[in-house]
Amino acid sequence: MPANPIVDRYRRPLRNLRISVTDRCNLRCRYCMPEAEYVWLPRRDLLTFEEISALTDVFMSLGVDKVRVTGGEPLLRRDLPDLVAMLAGKPGLRDLAMTTNGVLLADNVVALKAAGLGRVTVSLDTLRAARSKTLSQRNTHASVLEGIASVAPAGFTGTKIDTVAMRGVNDDELVDLTEFGRTVPAEVRFIEYMDVGGATAWSPDLVLSRAEMLSRLTDHYGPITPLRNTDGAPADRFELPDGTTFGIVSSTTQPFCATCDRSRLTADGMWFRCLYAVEGTNLRDPLRDGASFEELRSLITGKWTTRDDRGAVERLAERDRTPFIPLATLKSNPHLEMHTRGG
Repeated sequence: MPANPIVDRYRRPLRNLRISVTDRCNLRCRYCMPEAEYVWLPRRDLLTFEEISALTDVFMSLGVDKVRVTGGEPLLRRDLPDLVAMLAGKPGLRDLAMTTNGVLLADNVVALKAAGLGRVTVSLDTLRAARSKTLSQRNTHASVLEGIASVAPAGFTGTKIDTVAMRGVNDDELVDLTEFGRTVPAEVRFIEYMDVGGATAWSPDLVLSRAEMLSRLTDHYGPITPLRNTDGAPADRFELPDGTTFGIVSSTTQPFCATCDRSRLTADGMWFRCLYAVEGTNLRDPLRDGASFEELRSLITGKWTTRDDRGAVERLAERDRTPFIPLATLKSNPHLEMHTRGG
């Protein structure tokens, strides 16, 4: 990081950039993309790999040292290993990871490792094929498990499994998923169901809280030890009596806005500083209009240093909490969708 990384109004540094490479996805998970039809970004607007690389250089000059490639489903972007190689070759990039639903992972994992990808996170909400089909509205569970099984043989370590835990949906699999993580091996991270854009069926009744997750896991395993967070990651990490670790992302009931150093770049170059933000900054047009490195740097600096987003905290304070973005609004502005901005 630079000697003096830029910080926002709450002294949060610009450190962690999530880059969406496509808004398309080959699943229709009910907590993210439950609708039958979506408005897609025009393909002509999508950033080229060279443009993504150029913007990443600007962000790194201001403090970013962690990049996560996301989507939609990033493996739907053609020749993705080429972008990974561009990013992996940047001096000072401390961590390069990718989040995927795993459907196409087995076919791409070797090329991604060869290109320099550092870590992989795979979304897996259930170990049951029938339940997976209901949740994702696709019959791809076997491919996801095959993708997860391919990660370790390809040479990856530090693998994580992301599970959105929902009451009455998959909350009976906390122990099963934890045990599955041992076999990968991967650290499972249970994520509270969030009411961000795209979650049109969200309800407080479906939220399984961090406190309840810990209670259920303690009932099964015995005493659970909290671990110190040393890298500012969104997950609080815990250790079971036998040393197995897992994480919980409690964005809904115990937000971590105070330490959030993440921002998101959409596939068409809109930059968002908060998952709950309704407006972003267009970086594509200045870049394509010939803005210099310093002009782009100044634009990003101005937006980050005035950042005062605390979206999850503000949502928690609302009494009558309903889905954050109405369906009609989502349809009129695809940038509000989580599959567009890369949750």
